[in-house]
Amino acid sequence: MNALKKIWHWLDRPETQSAARTASTAIICLSMLGIGVMYRWSPLPALAEDYPQPAAAASASPSPASGLPQVVVPAAKTAVLGAAGIQRLALLHTSLPDRPRFEVTRYTVQSGDTIFGIADKFGLSPSTILWGNLNTLADNPELIQPGQVLNILPEDGIYYQWHEGDGLNGVARGYGVTPDDIINYPGNHLDSNTIGDYSHPNIAVGTWLIIPGGYRNFITWSAPTISRFNPGSAHLYGPGACSKPTDGAVGTGTFTFPTVDHWLSGYDYTPAANHPAVDFGGAMGNAIYAADNGVIVYAGWNDWGYGNVTVIDHGNGYQTLYGHQSRILVQCGQSVYKGQLIGNMGSTGNSSGPHLHFEMWYDGSHVNPHDYLAITSR
Repeated sequence: MNALKKIWHWLDRPETQSAARTASTAIICLSMLGIGVMYRWSPLPALAEDYPQPAAAASASPSPASGLPQVVVPAAKTAVLGAAGIQRLALLHTSLPDRPRFEVTRYTVQSGDTIFGIADKFGLSPSTILWGNLNTLADNPELIQPGQVLNILPEDGIYYQWHEGDGLNGVARGYGVTPDDIINYPGNHLDSNTIGDYSHPNIAVGTWLIIPGGYRNFITWSAPTISRFNPGSAHLYGPGACSKPTDGAVGTGTFTFPTVDHWLSGYDYTPAANHPAVDFGGAMGNAIYAADNGVIVYAGWNDWGYGNVTVIDHGNGYQTLYGHQSRILVQCGQSVYKGQLIGNMGSTGNSSGPHLHFEMWYDGSHVNPHDYLAITSR
C-alpha cells in the first residue's frame, strides 16, 4: 500500500507530467512520419500514378461490389501482395516454338557428317535424307561427302521432280499417299481450284514437289546374291565378277569375325537407311578373314561404292561380302576356309577412312550380322 502511494505522488508531480507529455508528442510524431513513409512507398498508388492507362483502360467498368471504377495497371508492372509480403514480378517473356517449316532447305555436308547425324539434326528419318537427294546420294548412305549440298525436307517423305506424262493419281499411289496430300501441302504451292484434271494436272514439267509421308523402296546398290554356279550374274556390279561356275568348300553355318577388331566404325546394320551391313573399324592394312568356308564368287573392283570387294558363297544358303579392301588376296573360284586370310582393310571406293563393310545374306535376303557375331561399340 505504501508503494502505491509513493507511485501516485510521483505521477502527480509537475515535472513527471511534463515529461509524459513530451514523450507522447514524440510518439505521435514518429507514428505520423511512419505513415507518410508507408504512403510514399506503397506500390499501388505509385503504379497507378506512374503508369497512366490508355483511353480504353481508363474507362474501366465499375466494380460490381463497390460501384467505383477499377484502376487497371499494366500487368508487367503489377506487384502482388501476399500474406508474406511483396512477391517477385512474373517473368512475362515466353519462348514461342518456331513456326512450322514447309519449304525445302539446303545443308552443306561437313567433315564427319553421316546421314544419321544429319537426320537427327533436322528431326527426320535417315530414309528421308536419301529420298530427298536421289540425284546426289543414289540411295547410298556411303556416297555422302563433305561439300555436298543436300535437300532437307520439312518433314518425312519424298522429294519428287514432275515429269512429262505424270498424273497425280499415279504419282500419289506410287508413294503411298493421296493426290490431295500433294495438292494441299503448303510447300508445293498448288491450287486445288486450278489444278485441273488429275490425269493431266496443271503442274509444270521439272517442278519439285514434296510428298509428305511418302515412301518407296530403295534402289539396290548392294551386290546381288551370287551363286557359285552362276557367278557371271554379278557382272553389272563391276569388273570383279567371276565368269566360270565352280564348286568347292561348303560352310559350317557358324561364323567367325571377319577382321581383327570387333568394334563398329561408321554405319551399323540399318535397312531403313539402305545400309544392310555393319562397318568394322580398324587400321589400314588390318587382316580380313573368311567368316566361314566357301567359294570366291566375286573378287575385284565394285562400281557401286564398295571399292575392292570379295564375295564368298558358302554353299548352304549363306553369302558374305567384304568391301573397301586395300588388297585382295584370293581369286575367283578359289575355295577358302573359316578364318583364312583373304585380304587387307582399306578405304577404297566411297569411304571416309579405313574400315570393313561386311554384309551377310541367307536364301537371297540380307540378315543382321549382330545375330551371328558378338559385335561391340567402341
